[in-house]
Amino acid sequence: MKMFEAAQSSESVSGPPSRIDYVVDRTFRGLAKLGAWMILAIVAALVLEVGRKAVPAITEYHLGFLTSTTWDANKDQFGILPEIWGTLYSSLLALIIGGFFGVIMAIFLTQDFLPPRLASIFRTIVELLAAIPSVVYGLWGIFVVIPAIRPVADWLHETLGWLPFFGTTLSGPGMLPAALVLAIMVLPTIAAVSQDALRLVPFRIKEAAYGLGATRWEAILKVMLPTASTGIFGALVLGFGRALGETMALAMLVGNSNQISLSLFAPANTLAALLALNFPEAGETEVKVLMYAALVLMLITLAVNVAGTAIMTMTTQQWVKRK
Repeated sequence: MKMFEAAQSSESVSGPPSRIDYVVDRTFRGLAKLGAWMILAIVAALVLEVGRKAVPAITEYHLGFLTSTTWDANKDQFGILPEIWGTLYSSLLALIIGGFFGVIMAIFLTQDFLPPRLASIFRTIVELLAAIPSVVYGLWGIFVVIPAIRPVADWLHETLGWLPFFGTTLSGPGMLPAALVLAIMVLPTIAAVSQDALRLVPFRIKEAAYGLGATRWEAILKVMLPTASTGIFGALVLGFGRALGETMALAMLVGNSNQISLSLFAPANTLAALLALNFPEAGETEVKVLMYAALVLMLITLAVNVAGTAIMTMTTQQWVKRK
C-alpha cells in the first residue's frame, strides 16, 4: 500500500503540468510584469510632474541655481550649492560611520561569535531601529546626542582648531550630530543586506580557508569579505541612497544654515530639509524653485544608484572572469 501511494505521488510530481498549472503560471507572470511596469510608470510620472513644475525656474535661473549660495525669497535670489554640499557631506559621513558598524555587526551576527539565540535577539533589535519614526530620532539627537558630544567637540576645537574639520564650536545643531543620527538610521539597512551577503557565501569556502591554515579572522577578512564584497557594496549603496533622502531628523539636527563648511560642528543644510521647511509657506515663485531643488535631489539619488549598480556589475564580471 505504501509503495502504491509513493508511486502515485512520484507520478504526480514528475507528470506534465496541468491546465491549471499553466493558468497559474501565466497569471503570476502577468502580474509580475504588470507590477514592474507600474513601478516604472509611477517613477516616470513623478519625474515628469516634478520636472514640469520646475521648468519655469529652470528657464529663469539656469545652472546658476546650482552654483549660487544665496537663498532670499524676498529678493527672488535662489541658490542651492550649500544644500547640495550639506546633502552629500552628511550622507558621506553617515555612510562611513554606519557602514563600518553595519558590516562589523553583520560579521558578528553571521560568523558564530554569538550563541544563536543571542544573535537572534541582537538581529531583532537592529531591525527594530528601522521602525523608529524619523522625528523620534531628531528629538533624541537634540536632547541626548548634542549634549553628549558637546564636551568632546569643545575639546577638539580647543586642541585641534587649526584643522578645518574642527574649526568651529558646537553651539547646538550641526553637521556631526546630524551625521551620527543619520548613521544609526542607515545602520539597519546596511547590516541586514550585509548579513544576507555573508550568508550566501558557501561554507565550503570558509572550510577551505581553515584547511589551508588560515585563522578565524584571516578567513573572515581575506576570504569571506572579498567573496561577499558585491553584496556588501550593494548594502552601502542602499544606505547612501537612504541617507540622501532623509528629511525630518536632519531638518531638526543639521542647523538649517545656508553655508558651506568643512567643520563637523558648524550648522549646514540639506536639500530634503530645505524642501520640508520651505514648502508650507512658499509663494508661487518659491514653489517652482523648490520643485527645481526636488528635481536636483532626485537626479543626485538616481546618479548614486546608477553608479553603484555599474560598479557592482563590473565587480561581479571581474569576479566571474577570475573564477
